[in-house]
Amino acid sequence: MRDAVADLRRIAFLLERARESTYRVRAFRAAAAALRGRSGEELARLHAAGGLTDLRGVGEVTARCVGESVSGEEPVYLRRLEDAVARADATGVPLAEAALALRESLRGDCHSHTDASDGGSPLAEMAETAIGLGHDYLVVTDHSPRLTVANGLSADRLRRQIEQVAALNERIAASGSGFRVLTGIEVDILDDGALDQDADLLAELDVVVASVHSRLRMPRAEMTERMLTAVADPHVDVLGHCTGRMVTGRRTRPESEFDAPAVFAACAEHGVAVEINSRPERLDPPKRLLRLAVEAGCEFTIDTDAHAPGQLDWLDHGCSRAVACGVDPARIRNTRDAAGLLRR
Repeated sequence: MRDAVADLRRIAFLLERARESTYRVRAFRAAAAALRGRSGEELARLHAAGGLTDLRGVGEVTARCVGESVSGEEPVYLRRLEDAVARADATGVPLAEAALALRESLRGDCHSHTDASDGGSPLAEMAETAIGLGHDYLVVTDHSPRLTVANGLSADRLRRQIEQVAALNERIAASGSGFRVLTGIEVDILDDGALDQDADLLAELDVVVASVHSRLRMPRAEMTERMLTAVADPHVDVLGHCTGRMVTGRRTRPESEFDAPAVFAACAEHGVAVEINSRPERLDPPKRLLRLAVEAGCEFTIDTDAHAPGQLDWLDHGCSRAVACGVDPARIRNTRDAAGLLRR
């Protein structure tokens, strides 16, 4: 049996050290304070009876950690944090430097929007900016038709965009640049898990990012089934901003609820990358879920979800989160060249 209070206090310390949110640090410290003075045997009895969360200051996550401690196991939450510290110590490279090195290893961006849907600039300007940033490629992933608020592309409009991309790539090649624009889409995951675009057209695209944009408060079981159905679709390459949360800005939004271990296991099984979305208002998935995706064996993309040229330089945000959560660069698809990215 481990010292559950000591484990909770250690978690709080490591969260604070990693500059995690204050409310999360306080949650673990509050739980430690609530349990201080209680014997391990008493905590074990409370855990067995499901009574830990009846105590003021103890929530579901902290109760789970206590249960693992009194069972003699290092809490999974603590192990993940300790592993991050061990990696940093072993390499001798501060996290900020490791994040910079990861940023420099990225070859392109797999999620971007143009003024064909809800972006602010035309295709050529987005490509020119990506070239200036040193990218080898940019995947253009405008929205699909059901998302009318974002001027989603019908099948005919998407076909015209594919032709525009081909013409632009010819001009870029003539200039001697090795840069490529890759065709793609951010396809809406419909309520039943179907994809909002013709299957034959999806098959023509280089990269398909599938995202939930509607009914984000769907019940957990239904949302899980919806996402599992989409991830199993052979056309899907990337699961975009998986929780749909908004953490800053004019409108904040809580995370969608779904069975994350099941969804990430399906991503690993079907070869679907989990997107690390770099938009400051999204930063999706949250770190606790990103760590679950790492443990599930998933691959990843680090993307800006850029809607304007300047936003293409937001990759740093995703790199910092990837390093903090122990994502192996070898499992990040856009550290590869275009041929490697497209090979599944």
